[in-house]
Formats: sequence, structure tokens, C-alpha cells
Amino acid sequence: MRPTRLLLTLAAAGCAAAPAAQAPVPTQPPPVAAAPAAPPAAPLVAGATSKPLADPFASTYAPFPSRTTLIRNVNIFTAAGPLIRNGAVLMQNGKVAAIGASVTAPADAIVIDGAGKYVTPGLIDTHSHLGVYPAPGTAAHNDGNEATAPVTAHVWAEHSVWPQDPQFPRNLAGGTTTVQVLPGSANLIGGRSVTLKVVPSRSVQGMKFPGAPHGLKMACGENPKRVYANRGPSTRMANVAGYRAAWIQADDYRRRWDKWLAKPEGDPPGRDLGLETLADVLRGNILVHNHCYQADEMMQMIDIAKEFGYRIRSFHHGVEAYKIADVLARENISASIWSDWGGFKMEALDAIKANVGLTHVAGARTIVHSDDPSYSQRLNQEAAKSLAAAHVAGLAVTEEDAIRWITINPAWALGIDDRTGTLEVGKAADLVLWSANPFSVYARTEKVWVDGAMLFDRLDTTQRWRTDFELGYVPTQGGSR
Repeated sequence: MRPTRLLLTLAAAGCAAAPAAQAPVPTQPPPVAAAPAAPPAAPLVAGATSKPLADPFASTYAPFPSRTTLIRNVNIFTAAGPLIRNGAVLMQNGKVAAIGASVTAPADAIVIDGAGKYVTPGLIDTHSHLGVYPAPGTAAHNDGNEATAPVTAHVWAEHSVWPQDPQFPRNLAGGTTTVQVLPGSANLIGGRSVTLKVVPSRSVQGMKFPGAPHGLKMACGENPKRVYANRGPSTRMANVAGYRAAWIQADDYRRRWDKWLAKPEGDPPGRDLGLETLADVLRGNILVHNHCYQADEMMQMIDIAKEFGYRIRSFHHGVEAYKIADVLARENISASIWSDWGGFKMEALDAIKANVGLTHVAGARTIVHSDDPSYSQRLNQEAAKSLAAAHVAGLAVTEEDAIRWITINPAWALGIDDRTGTLEVGKAADLVLWSANPFSVYARTEKVWVDGAMLFDRLDTTQRWRTDFELGYVPTQGGSR
């Protein structure tokens, strides 16, 4: 048995000692299996991105039919230069085609003899609540203030506008052809404003001034702290903290979105309608309209604007604008102010009737606004009161200056001064024929044109704009309804 075991052991040892067969060495690495292709990114649905200047509710306004019209033998306040006496203005294709001491009428023109009356550009109101506080003033139509949070930048005034507000045709009859409709002043930031042409329409989109930038309504002082006294802010220092907190969030939102829009890879940041509005203010696409009475608060708002890199387009109401008129001129901030309102609350206590005149002579872009459905029907008289107060104060202010307070200056505040606000060749034929000097208390509008279309004629009651609300039930023959 032993020799056999020994032989088996040696054989096993011999097997272990034998060299292993060498595998051939590959000249190239083996192919690597391709990874499965990533599925294509899901396309973004409409409305998934926060795009600058987005306007999903774009204007559908189309000018009404117009005819070539020459008005001659009239005194013309152009708002771009001195009064033209015994001049003429030609409207053609919705534009001012010619203006001067003598204008030849084309063969197809309607010729109106002005008989020494007056012509002005259509009047413009920077501060209106028409449509959002319509007549009749019922709770069902009380849509101007979203008083549910101090910052409601997500709301747009146009979504509250009722086109059948009977105050619209009354404004047109007073010579007002363009208005900015704002949210109310309950909030620190109340939402977006909209600029409208005062024309009949079935929808607010049909009234929207094409290409006019949105505004942002902000408010200082007593109103926000009164409305939110039990919820905060309840003090002016909390007001300021609230503005700053909102702008900090908006700046972060803007940077994240601008980065993604520059290189749209992966899922976009989440949208926020309020921050979207504020981001477009920071980009310079939306103009800030700031309700503010006191001079010290206006100065603070200017500092906040500088901190976050936006500009204030106009201070509204500004009963103390005269105290800082030089600052407003230096900062290129317009003053949308009343002729003589004041004294009705503490922050309005230092109002003076010469506010408009003093602000004007200091070099600030001055505007007479209404904030009232009745005043907006009489903007010419509001400007006349301010002109008279300036003269009482010994200020050298002319009628040519005063017409700018209700035409080209508000057009600038709304960002539409390149299209309307003056009677110059190429600009919109938004025009009013007055029975007398518009700064006379006896002056009345006789005819009003918007984009060259006569939409009001005092002598033709059959063509008077009546809203659906006013039509009511029309009696049929025999008296039944």
C-alpha cells in the first residue's frame, strides 16, 4: 500500500508544479456595453416659465374707424410748444398728419371750422380706479383692494376692471382719453396697474393701451398700517421692513430665474406670481407708482429703491411734494398730485394749494391726477385750479405749462409719451375740441377723438356711448317689456 500512496502523492505534486497555460494577451480592451440612452426631458407645459415681460392677457385693442379730418381756425395747445393761435390740425389714418398756422385739407377730408375755439391733446389720468370701483358702488363690485395680506404683488388690477362701468363714457365726455387703473392703497405692495384707452369694449383686453408697460402700486404711511393694525404692519417702521423683505425675496427669485433663462437646463425654478411681478420691476420692465403723502416717507422710499436697484416713476398724492421738489427733479421722479385736496387725515395735514406750482417751478415733472371718478371728468378744471393757485403764490407758470400737467407729463409717467400726450406729427390723434379755453370754468368738450376716431360729439346724442349697464330694459311698442 505504501508505494502506491507514494506514487499518487508524487503525481499530485507533479501536477501542482506544472506551469499554467498562458492565455493570449488582448491587443485592445474589450468593448464596453453602451449605457441606455436617457429619456428626453419632458417638454415644459405652457406657463411653466417665468419669462420677463410676459403678458398672457395681451391687448386686443383696435382703433375705431376714422376719417381724414381737418380742424381749422382753432387755438391749439400742443403740449410740445407754445400755443398756436388760429391754427389747424390734420388727422389722418389715426395720427396727427400736420399741424401749424396753415394746413391744406386733402380732397377727402372732413373740414371742421373751429371758430376760434381750442384744441388740446386727449387728457391723461395717472391715478384712476374706474372699473375696479365702478358705479354703482356696491359690495359686489368692490374690487380695488385685495386687503388680505400686506404684499399682494400677484394681483393685476385689469382682472377686476368691469368694462361696463358707466363712469368710462363720462370720463371720455370730459376729454380724458387714457387712464391708469390702479389697485387701491390698502397694501404695502398692492399689485399691477393697467393703462387703458377710454373706449367702448366687451373686454378689458380691448381697452388695454397696446405696448404700455404695467405699473406696480405701492403705498406708504397710514393706509397699510391702519388696514393691518391687528395683523401687522402696524407701524411705519414695520412698513419699511415689509418692503425690504419683499424686495430681498424678489431679488433672489430674479437671479435664479435669469440664470435658468440664460441656460435652460433641467427643471426650471418654481414660479411665484407675486415675485414674478417684483422681479420685472427689478429688471426695469414695470414702472413703480408709489402712493405717498409725506416728504420724509418719500425720501425713505427713494432710499429703498436705491438699495434694491429699481426706480420710482411717480409719487402719487404727494401733498408734501413741494418740500422735496428739488430732490424729485434730481432723481427724475414725477409727482402725480391733487390740485387742492388735503387736511383730511394726519399725513395730509401739510397740504397747500400751491403744491403743483411749487413742484413745477423747482423742475420736477408735475402731474395733476384725480383718484376720483368725478375729478377725472374735469381734469382741465383741476389743472386750472392749480394754475390759479400758482399765480396767487406769485409763481411764473403759464397755460402752456399747465396743459402739460394733464397730457405729456402723465404720458411720461405711464411710459407712453412716445405715442401720445402731445399734438405732434406722427403721434396718435388723441384730441379734444373745447368750446372755450380749457382753463375756463365755462369750457366744455365738444368733440373727442381717440386714434383719429370721433368717439364723443356733444351735438350728436344718438351716437353717445352708453354702457350695457345703462341700457336696461328697452320698452317695446305698446309699453310692454
